[in-house]
Amino acid sequence: MTGTEPEAEDDAPAVEDSAVEDSAVEDSVDPHALDAGHADLLARLEAELGDAIVEHEPRFGDPVVRVRRDAWRRAAEFAKTKLDCDYLSFISAIDWNPAPREGDEDSGDTSSPVQPQEVTYGAAGSEGRFQVFAHVQSTSRHWGLTLKVDIDEQGLLAESWVPVYPGADWHERECWEMFGIAFDGHPALRHLYLPFEFEGHPLRKDFALLARVVKPWPGLVDVEPMPEEETTDEGAEAGDESE
Repeated sequence: MTGTEPEAEDDAPAVEDSAVEDSAVEDSVDPHALDAGHADLLARLEAELGDAIVEHEPRFGDPVVRVRRDAWRRAAEFAKTKLDCDYLSFISAIDWNPAPREGDEDSGDTSSPVQPQEVTYGAAGSEGRFQVFAHVQSTSRHWGLTLKVDIDEQGLLAESWVPVYPGADWHERECWEMFGIAFDGHPALRHLYLPFEFEGHPLRKDFALLARVVKPWPGLVDVEPMPEEETTDEGAEAGDESE
């Protein structure tokens, strides 16, 4: 090797080392930490809403803030006009109830997937079964915020965000259709996916799926063989015939 030739082994990028370092960085991310910008965003929201904020919790860089029902639209207005959150990423809902377990495990029926038996709420908690949550972002400040509101199970209603974020129209129609949560002030809650005469709300945990009524969830007694297993069996049979 001459003095002008690169020493390939020394100059080659350490791909494996880089992957290890990236993995270490991901592992070191604290899901409960906020950077200075998001801390400022949260402080400004707290100053505006005061005790209308029920609970908040940082989660992977963005604050998750649960607000009272009467402050739901006001939080959206403040986020858009004062926090520069000009982009509505999504609005959706959560049914925290555990899905009912079907089948009789004691008799050996494993056709239903294992489901938790107790309610476990996510970031910033909940006071009941249903919540609506939304994520907004600022395209100029590069920060984001998740807002949540508890929904009264006896009156499934939330204030509509359409007057603030027109893009909320589609998301709120989907929530109404899938969870049965109505939005006060929405211009026209109409079906998106389901026929007009459809009954029930398919994303509720207690909604019975027709497919599972007709055919139980595949369990240990209903597992189809993998292609490799079929090949192996055919090969074994061919070998038996040749002997």
